[in-house]
Amino acid sequence: MRRDQSSLMSDGAYLLLFIFSFVAIVYMSGDPDRYMYNIIFLNAAFLIAIITYFTNVTAGLILNILFIFGYGTFTLYRTVVEGATVSAQNYVWLVLTPLLTLITWMITMANRRLQEDNERLQKLNRSLATMDEHTDLKNNLSFQKDATVFMALSQRYKMPLTLLIVSVKYWDEIKRMISREQMTQTIYNVSQLSQTSIRTNDSLYMLNADNPTWGMLLFTDREGANIVIDRLRQRARELNETAGGSRFKIELILKIGAIEYSAEETPTPLELIAQARKQLEYDV
Repeated sequence: MRRDQSSLMSDGAYLLLFIFSFVAIVYMSGDPDRYMYNIIFLNAAFLIAIITYFTNVTAGLILNILFIFGYGTFTLYRTVVEGATVSAQNYVWLVLTPLLTLITWMITMANRRLQEDNERLQKLNRSLATMDEHTDLKNNLSFQKDATVFMALSQRYKMPLTLLIVSVKYWDEIKRMISREQMTQTIYNVSQLSQTSIRTNDSLYMLNADNPTWGMLLFTDREGANIVIDRLRQRARELNETAGGSRFKIELILKIGAIEYSAEETPTPLELIAQARKQLEYDV
């Protein structure tokens, strides 16, 4: 509903702008004796409109008051000194200038509302998306949905379930040393080595894309998770050795934390993540 109102205001404002332009052209062409005056007043009207567009309506109103005062002073001067008569033409720009400011304000408000709606929809789309756009991995939202199902299966069929959380040590320092393309490639490399270190029935997630954190749901106990942890560290060492001959070498050191699911200690996916992050802090 709000988006329809914004679109209607925007369409109405642009229609009024076309009408204003038509009226101004007809008026100026019908009074060639005052052509130079009309050009000056038209430029002043558009200057006020431009300032209003890039600031706010308050600045536009103040400038319109100053314009009306200056225009009234000019008209009074011509009437007293030059003996010019006051006619209906003297009031035209007193109407057109505030009207153009009003049209500009309508355009500004409509565009601002459309931008707010667009930003809100983008945030909503990101919150509802279940895949990370850079790695094509399932994100935090998908993890919580899957973890709820896996935890129920673990409890029902007495299958051990372990969450592994993986991050890159010294990431804040690393990302200041490499370009955005290299940073994206590094995240992709870690995602690939994580994907190849687990079984097909295990799941890999990107829990945090800003400070890259991966999550792995493994149908195994804590001892079985140690095998995956050793495999991850071995793959990271191999990756570092492979990149050893490159022009820009970054040594990746993984921090890994693991927690086995317990219905009493970790009853929810968020609690499971919180406990795994605590274990991550111990891996120094």
